[in-house]
Amino acid sequence: MSDPLPMWFAVQAELLDDDEEVESQCRSCFDCYDDASLFKLFHLTRACIEFVADIVRVRNKKFLFTPLSLDAMIMITLNFYAHGFYSTALKERFNVQSDCCDNIVFTVSEVVAGLSDQFISFPQTRKAKIDMAQMVADSCGIPDVLGLLAPAHFRIAEGALGLYVNSLGYPSVVCQMICDLDGNILSVEQCCAGGTHEQDLWGTSFRGREIEEELYGQYWIIGGEGYDLSKRVLTPVAEPRDEPQRNFNAAHAKIHEVTQKTRRSLKWRFRCLMQLGFEQHRLTNIIKACCVLHNIAKKFSVPLPHGMERFLDLQPRNPRTESAGIRPDVLIARQELIDNNFTVLPSLKQE
Repeated sequence: MSDPLPMWFAVQAELLDDDEEVESQCRSCFDCYDDASLFKLFHLTRACIEFVADIVRVRNKKFLFTPLSLDAMIMITLNFYAHGFYSTALKERFNVQSDCCDNIVFTVSEVVAGLSDQFISFPQTRKAKIDMAQMVADSCGIPDVLGLLAPAHFRIAEGALGLYVNSLGYPSVVCQMICDLDGNILSVEQCCAGGTHEQDLWGTSFRGREIEEELYGQYWIIGGEGYDLSKRVLTPVAEPRDEPQRNFNAAHAKIHEVTQKTRRSLKWRFRCLMQLGFEQHRLTNIIKACCVLHNIAKKFSVPLPHGMERFLDLQPRNPRTESAGIRPDVLIARQELIDNNFTVLPSLKQE
């Protein structure tokens, strides 16, 4: 995302202005922890938590008739996101059972996911698009790139069969994700069975239709081998025949690694995403809520918990066995890009 932090605080202020009574609420649930304990519980810093809590409070109509305070509900939810289970200490503190915690997480997740329009944003202005494209070109040499496209699989409870079983043999749901060079999530949509092909995700997605229709201009989206080369999705050359094509593939692979790092960061901070066991219609809000918080955490420069270098996130690959056919004009467009930029391998910056 290209919005500067002051713009985010402006968004926060605009949301808070909708409810002038928010400020008087007590924050004692969080105040009784020091900064290190807060990070251990939530994988977020105090400033980030307070930012999130302030925004959730203004959307508190869903919480009017709950026995718990808003802060307690936010605390239970953020702790679940961070660890993937309900803390015994928090359940005892607030005198709630796991089934009650489920309902709390579903309710808060719906509210946080509803903030995606404010905090998961695709480049809209001319300057934002130019800046994004320049960052990618400087990094790998591929010009006119607006984002990096990849599927993101999330394991679900064992017992789901059929199309939910992905190519690695476990049940999952898969979302379509687009991120920028810094790992900010620009778009997340779809929540389909894990056996869904990547190209089918793209072809039926709202963002995919917008990009292919060039509503954002004539920019590329970098896509992996599971996608078809198209007018706006730039894929690697399947069988490179010369040095420029090999140079292009090397640059493409380097920049596409950002999507892998983004998925790993998302799951390592919010470990509930490593094993989701709820109904699919509820999974969507949990996944989207974690993506919202991922972007907010990056804006606050919140570090990741230690140990991510040991975390392997193997992603299933579900390419279609038969391509619908690649148009000759898009093959020509990709080759022209290669000829104009990859006769010599550009210097690839280390991410």
